[in-house]
Amino acid sequence: MAKFTTEQIRNVCFLGHGGSGKTTLNEAMLYLTKNIDRMGKTLDGNSTSDYDTEEIKRGFSIYTTLTNVEWQGTKINALDAPGFLDFVGEVLAALKVADTAIITVDAKSGVEVGTELSWDNVVESGKAKAFFVNKSDDPDANFAKTLDELIERFGASVCPVVVPVAPGKFVNLASLKEYSYDKDGKCTEKDADPASVEEYTEKFFEAIASVDEELMEKYFSGEEISHEEATKALKTGIASGDITPVYSGSALKLWGVDVLMSGIASTFPAPNAASTVELEDGEEMELSESGAPTLFVYKTASDQFGRTTYFKVVSGELTNAMTLRNVETGASEKFAHFYVVKGKKQTEVDVLCCGDIGTISKLTNTNTNDTLTLLSDDVKVKKIAFPEPFLTMAVLPKVKGEEDKVAQGILRMVDSDKTLRFENDPETHQLLLSGIGDMQIDIVISKLKAKNGPSVDLEAPRIAYRETIRKRVQCEGKHKKQSGGHGQYGHVKMTFAPGEEEGLTFTTSVVGGSVPKNYFPAVEKGLLEAMKKGVLAGYPVVGLAADLFDGSYHDVDSNELSFKMAASLAYKAGLPNAAPVLLEPIGELKVCIPDSFAGSVMGDINGKRRGSVLGSSATPGKLGYTTIDAEVPKAEMSDYAISLRAMTQGKGSFTFYFTRYQEVPGNIAQKVIAEAKERATEEDK
Repeated sequence: MAKFTTEQIRNVCFLGHGGSGKTTLNEAMLYLTKNIDRMGKTLDGNSTSDYDTEEIKRGFSIYTTLTNVEWQGTKINALDAPGFLDFVGEVLAALKVADTAIITVDAKSGVEVGTELSWDNVVESGKAKAFFVNKSDDPDANFAKTLDELIERFGASVCPVVVPVAPGKFVNLASLKEYSYDKDGKCTEKDADPASVEEYTEKFFEAIASVDEELMEKYFSGEEISHEEATKALKTGIASGDITPVYSGSALKLWGVDVLMSGIASTFPAPNAASTVELEDGEEMELSESGAPTLFVYKTASDQFGRTTYFKVVSGELTNAMTLRNVETGASEKFAHFYVVKGKKQTEVDVLCCGDIGTISKLTNTNTNDTLTLLSDDVKVKKIAFPEPFLTMAVLPKVKGEEDKVAQGILRMVDSDKTLRFENDPETHQLLLSGIGDMQIDIVISKLKAKNGPSVDLEAPRIAYRETIRKRVQCEGKHKKQSGGHGQYGHVKMTFAPGEEEGLTFTTSVVGGSVPKNYFPAVEKGLLEAMKKGVLAGYPVVGLAADLFDGSYHDVDSNELSFKMAASLAYKAGLPNAAPVLLEPIGELKVCIPDSFAGSVMGDINGKRRGSVLGSSATPGKLGYTTIDAEVPKAEMSDYAISLRAMTQGKGSFTFYFTRYQEVPGNIAQKVIAEAKERATEEDK
């Protein structure tokens, strides 16, 4: 394999709505560059990118796949990212190491939800962007309408570059060359008739003139702008974000794919277009092609064959004689064998230049978001900010005793996907799996069964309720036991009342030594243990004030255990009469949505969710978006990730964090108590 310089590298990622043709475009690039003998199809399960068993079974991309092609003296690293919303973590990882994002758009469907979300992600990343209007072979394809939608939705930076003039015929506005494709995808090039693209020419020249004052003068004075000048202006405008070029074609029929690759080679930014690398502490490190090698790990993948680490060389040059230091863990990692990949096919290389992307196996002490370097300084490249998962399901093994096996299998997948979370809830004793959406969780469970064997069921997680009291009561507890020899005797009289502290507030007002001081700690300990189970539904008790005001003891039979038991008896006698109530966890909900959905989302919070909207405001940095602040019971949030997606066409996002406990309404409390008693009965069996 030829050795490339940084200037010859192009890192692009394919984004877009599911089904818009990202994987097919990637496949077409591989086919045209003779990396594959025949084009595979996603739905047929034989594409280069979608090789995972779940991707083949489901017919869509789940993971970001890395491939590379060589075209016109450049190496194009292509990252094919999933289009479905559940896999946004893969999208963000691809954007981290790409220098340009190519958003595929269906020429028939036009701008879709996935198009808008892709654009938002790219804008937030600060990377260059382009559109490829795909499926031009569809009889209902409408490029002009799609272009108008792109300009209307994404602004004046959107600039047509390669436009269709007839089925299988396209014109490059920069060179005014016409490309005609036969049924086998072979291209014939000739000079284009300017009249055939007159409706697009003005948009093109306005866009490129806006990035160069000399070109603007030429344009307004009617002078001709050369192909070289147009290409230079495109390169400058794409790198700065002032121009978002629009290419068109049909990936399936190979129309326009070669022209797109030529555009990538000639006008898309190289990795050194940015002279610095952003660091985690907010500082910047100078990007040096000849300096000490520094790598950033954007992805790790674990399977039955081991662990694969995907990285980008963000500075310096990597050779196979190096040992780098992981800044995050302090571990030393030897880079004796590393690879470039095309899907699942690996090719070992000896050198990777600054800006290139590769993989290495068996780095057990290195994880996603780690930085490895030869520098003596602890530089940390800015990490990928993965979204938190808020859709949580309880995982129940169908075969008792397989909990450890289930946990080990899921933890391997969590290691590969930073948008998954897995934990054993210490209160409910449930295995909890959290993800971005239900499809992501379903795939985890499917892979778990395929790889490890255990079958599981999913159910909504149980809520960790609390109990407390609302009334002041007096009661007593007496523990007396005689079984030959020394007996057991403890007697306490107590007052229970609502407490101001979260846990137990224990006081004593005993006079006359009716209960010796040395037994006070035993009484407190007895109460603390008893409070682990409330009298309504067995949930922990909070906010309890207990005062020991009287009691009695025996010189011989009294001991700490006896007073501990007496306190427990007093607790069980007193709390049922102290107006016990059930408390539920309340969380702070922040929902970011387009303005047009604010009414329906607020209505859902106030109604179905039993929540309270506290206010709303414009979302900083997101024009046309509103952030709603609310408080909602956790019990009503189990399906919110799915519901919000449905209400907002996938454009809404939210965070939800526990803040406090609040009394459960009577009718709901009765249901919770009944379910708890039923569950306790089942467990006793």
